Amino acid sequence: MASLTKFLEEKLKLRVNRDKSAVDRPWKRKFLGFTFYQFYGKIGIRVHQKSINKFKAKIKEITSRSTGKSIDYRMQKLKQCIIGWINYFGIADISKLTKELDEWTRRRLRMCFWKQWKKIKTKHDNLKRLGANEQKAWEYANTRKGYWRISNSPILSTTLTNTYLETIGYTSIHKRYKQVH
Repeated sequence: MASLTKFLEEKLKLRVNRDKSAVDRPWKRKFLGFTFYQFYGKIGIRVHQKSINKFKAKIKEITSRSTGKSIDYRMQKLKQCIIGWINYFGIADISKLTKELDEWTRRRLRMCFWKQWKKIKTKHDNLKRLGANEQKAWEYANTRKGYWRISNSPILSTTLTNTYLETIGYTSIHKRYKQVH
């Protein structure tokens, strides 16, 4: 570090921020939200865990149950967030990560729908409208399970399908990544 600092400051006449600067292996450092990895002798780029956590926190904020926002508004904000994130981090190797984030985000959206439906009759009617049979619709409409738990249930996965979510405006993270990449 000392020799690099000396070279940068004396030869190149650059100022080095000693608090932020460090000399280490590339895969041990974070740079502009990215980190690097070595795999079979090749170097790859991935998104740093802090950047992933920040993105998930933003999605949590948009899909929070405690705020009374419409689904259209949530879809619009999600689309903006997803497009911006993918446009920035699209150069990294994140195919598997985008699939996981997509599943998690869709589950959060299903939770929002379930919370908005509130009443048992509304839950039942919406489940029926989306294709659930009568018995299952009443069974799930009357459940006492929490919003997060029910959002991963088979009934919501088969009624609020991925295709349905896309038709109402959800931008798939993985599909967006495939378009950019």
